[in-house]
Amino acid sequence: MVCHDNETIKFFYDLSKKNLSETWKPKDVVVVSLGLLVCAFVIFANILVMLAIFMNRRFHYPIYYLLGNLAAADLFSGISYLYLMFHTGPWTIKLSIPQWFVRQGLIDTSLTASVINLMAIALERHQTIFTMQLHSKMTNHRVVLLIVGIWLIAIVLGLVPAMGWSCVCNIQQCSNMAPLYSRSYMVFWAVLNLLTFTVMVAVYTRIFIYVRRKSHRMSQHTSQVKHKETVVNLMKTVVLILGCFVVCWTPGLVLLLLDGLCESCDVLTYEKYFLVLAECNSFMNPIIYSYRDKDMRDTFKRILCFPCVASQQKGEHSGVRFNTLEQEPRVFSALCVSGS
Repeated sequence: MVCHDNETIKFFYDLSKKNLSETWKPKDVVVVSLGLLVCAFVIFANILVMLAIFMNRRFHYPIYYLLGNLAAADLFSGISYLYLMFHTGPWTIKLSIPQWFVRQGLIDTSLTASVINLMAIALERHQTIFTMQLHSKMTNHRVVLLIVGIWLIAIVLGLVPAMGWSCVCNIQQCSNMAPLYSRSYMVFWAVLNLLTFTVMVAVYTRIFIYVRRKSHRMSQHTSQVKHKETVVNLMKTVVLILGCFVVCWTPGLVLLLLDGLCESCDVLTYEKYFLVLAECNSFMNPIIYSYRDKDMRDTFKRILCFPCVASQQKGEHSGVRFNTLEQEPRVFSALCVSGS
């Protein structure tokens, strides 16, 4: 087995028949410009979520800690994608093999952490709703262990190609989309994420079926309007969660599978656009999981309007204040923010 550690990036791109631009083309400019715009919004939105969770004591519960970790993963995704934008196009040809693996490893780690966080939140909502609680009884220690576990898995998956699961020593297995990655790794990563998606579908479907049954039994204790509103809100949340994941991830995952399983398939035409679409999931998460929560929305407003409030209240303490009254432990309240 011959390894090609001393070869240039161009060698692998030529081998995979992937175009390696030496000058800026209109398509490169469009993709990079769109990517930078998405990165800016991803970074801003997730910093806002993390600030809101830190500042508002109402959010000091396990589900919101997981939300904060999701925001951190998506923030890291935005930063990783920003790094990619400044190391793509004509800049790619200047990269060494280790630098190329760093570029791809950051993207893999960040996106994997984001997806695993989504699944962790889905499982937390499932456990909470089926035990008739508003907030999980999980201790802070367990939450920290869960968060550490999420990042360890993401980092390991991000490092796997650089640690040997690549085509540097087996050029017949080189991927077209990621010329230094092995086709088998591309298939593995795509299938892993598709399985995660399947688990999320199963979890939220079970939650929805349970809520419909429970709401039907409890309808005699609540008004028809409130009953209908509860079911509709849950349906909207579930559709948004699953719909966003499907729209943002499925095209890219299918492309990865085709790249790994079909050598003759043309997977390069829409590759960069699908990567941008997958990245969009990182700024959709704060909108779906956080912005639908009224308390989170109010906190956003207070953070964004803080300079205005400070200028109008000279001499007064203008920090954000929140009461710490316990929220009413209604199962349907938790369900209506089942993504939060």
